[in-house]
Parts: sequence; structure tokens; C-alpha cells
Amino acid sequence: MLQAKLSPTLLAALSCGGGALLIGASVAGGAETERWQIGTPIATYWAGPPMTDATAEQMADGGFNVVWCTPDELDTVQRHGLRALLASGLIAPESLDDPAKRQELDALIARVKGHPALYAYFVTDEPNASRFAALGKLVAYLRERDPAHLAYINLFPSYATNEQLGTAGDHEAAYAEHLRQYVDVVKPDLISYDHYHYTSAGDGGWYFLNLAMIRQKALDAGLPFLNIVQASSWTPSMRVPNGDELAWLVYTSLAYGAQGISYFVYYYPDWQGAMANADGTTTPLYDAASHLNREFVAIAKELQPLTSLGAYHLGELPRGAEALPDDSPVKVVGAQPAQGLVVGLFGRDGTASHAVIVNRDYRWGVRVTLSVPRDTRVFGGAAAGWSPTYGNGSVTVELGPGRGKLVRWKR
Repeated sequence: MLQAKLSPTLLAALSCGGGALLIGASVAGGAETERWQIGTPIATYWAGPPMTDATAEQMADGGFNVVWCTPDELDTVQRHGLRALLASGLIAPESLDDPAKRQELDALIARVKGHPALYAYFVTDEPNASRFAALGKLVAYLRERDPAHLAYINLFPSYATNEQLGTAGDHEAAYAEHLRQYVDVVKPDLISYDHYHYTSAGDGGWYFLNLAMIRQKALDAGLPFLNIVQASSWTPSMRVPNGDELAWLVYTSLAYGAQGISYFVYYYPDWQGAMANADGTTTPLYDAASHLNREFVAIAKELQPLTSLGAYHLGELPRGAEALPDDSPVKVVGAQPAQGLVVGLFGRDGTASHAVIVNRDYRWGVRVTLSVPRDTRVFGGAAAGWSPTYGNGSVTVELGPGRGKLVRWKR
């Protein structure tokens, strides 16, 4: 969606003032501290209710681990073991141009940077490339004073117009240039973008192209990335996804190497779907996300020490997709599923040791037999861990609608 997407809490906050470990980043005063690192993979959302104890408890129960808040809500976030994405109208490039606002920003940073719940500062959403220089200056300013916390910016999707992106060319070329400028000028610690795939007329055609472009840019820059996916309808042209369609978005993101997942939205007045209703009760999408968040975090943790070596498709190739190569260590034995699979390969030093296998059909489950290297195991989640070793060079996995499995083998 190409419009502002802030909750009432964040809108109020904005209207008032209220990878690898890097050592040796300087902060004001000459002290040294650790540079931000992602830590536990991110499960979060856009647009939620005020951060009360009841809201925080609901989000923790739902497997969300990064939540939006104002400075005055940090203690609430901490009480529930969550990480805070802090919103304040002071966290803006304009504050650096106004001595009084800059002083207020410095005071805000000094106030919150030592808080144990703080994880990130929210900077802006979907900026035009013309703003990158000013945003880069602000990101550097925040990093100098508080390198241990992320300066969070979210980018447009690939179907944004040239006018929105601030770059020229066809869609793919303009978006590639937008990403290049963003990484080179802003110098972020994480790439976040949104892409909303489920229209009332059917599925969009840009999803895998966008995912592939973000994956490659993140790899080139050595950065983690986060995908904001659709969990609501805000206009008649967009449909509310069901739990299986939500799973499809989560598992395909994992197959491409995402270390963060976010849902648009948690709650927004008068919108359809989402995680919660106006009275605070939860929806079927909350129930689905509660399971998916835990699966996402568990699998992404396993993949975090590894490098994404490729994201491939079996079956019809959507725009931006690559076919599974003949020399892949993972192959399908016998007939492949009608709607195809996504296969994400991961490993170290260019050698694959793990794969995320995703059912590209979010309507029907499939049973797939895979040809794999010997001593293969299947990951059953954080609680179940890895299955006993399979030694016969093949393994059969049950993939629910839109679901996936993580497998590994000895190198």
C-alpha cells in the first residue's frame, strides 16, 4: 500500500515531541559501544493500538517480539519481555536543521538509549529518493549517539511509480536504482520494505520479483532484511488474506532469507481483517500469526548464521523467479506438485547445507519426496527441534497449504 500507515498511538507520537557484531563504534563523549545487531529474528506489525499492559500481553502471547511505542510506553514494553520500536516526531531530518529541535532530539536519545526495552528508532516510511541525503544524515547522527539501536526506515514496493520512488526507467530498473541509492546514501543497518500481494481480482504479479531484488541487495550489502506483508483490506481492491495465504507470505519470505516479518496491519479503525478488533478481541488472523510468528523466528534463528545461496522455483516461474538448477543438492522425486515449490538454499562458504522447501499452493497441502544428501534431518520447530537422521538419500515431507519445512544435511 502506498500511503501512510500509522496507528493512532503513532500519529499522536508524531504530532508531539514527547548481522555481525561490530565493536568500537563511537558515541558522543568518546565512549565506545556495540553496533546494533538483529538478535532474535523480528516478528512485528504496522499500526496497532496504544501500548497498554493488555495490548503488550496480547502481542507477546501472539509471538510478536518487536512492538511500536512512545517514550512513555517503554516500561510497559519491558514488563512483557518485548523489544521497542520507538516513535517520536523528533526523530526526523528536520530536527537537525533546528537548534532547539536538535537539542530536544539529543535529550530524547539520552533519555531512552539506556532503556533495556529499546530496540530501534522509527525514522520514516516509504521515502522518495530525493530524501535519502537528509535521511542518511539523520541515520548517521543517531548512529553516532546511539550505535546500539537501529534507525528503522521502510521502503516502497517494486510496483511504486517512478514519481513515488524518485528514480527513472521501467519498474525493475527504477526500483533497482532506488535500492542502490538507498543503501549507498542512507547506509542502513537493515532493509525493510512492504509488498501487498492479494487483490480482489486475484494475486499480484510482482511479489517474487520484489522479494528477489531485496534479497540480492541485502546480500550485496551484507544486511538483514524484513518483509512487511498483507494482513488486512483497506480498500475494495484488496482482499483480506486467510491464514493459509498469510502462511504463504511468511514461508516464502523465509525461503528468500528474511530475518524479519511484519504484518500490515495489527489494528486500524474500520479496516477489514487485521489481528485485532476495535474492542481489543483477536481475529482468526491473529490465531494464524501466533503460530506463524513462532515458526518464523525458530527457522530464521537456524538460518541466521548461514548465507542465502539461492532462492529457486519448481513449476511455472513467476516474474523474477529462477528455476531450480540441475545441480541442486535438493530435488523432487517423482511428480512435482501442480502449483510448484520454492526452494531456498543456505550454507557457508558457498556450500549448501540447509534448504527451506515451501508449498507454492496456499489452497491445498502436498506430500513431497525429496532427493537429498545423506544424513538429512527435518526441523520441527523450536519445541521439537531436529528429527532423527535420515540416511537413505531421500525424505518425504508434508507441506500444508502455503507452508514450508526446513531440512539440513551434513556438508
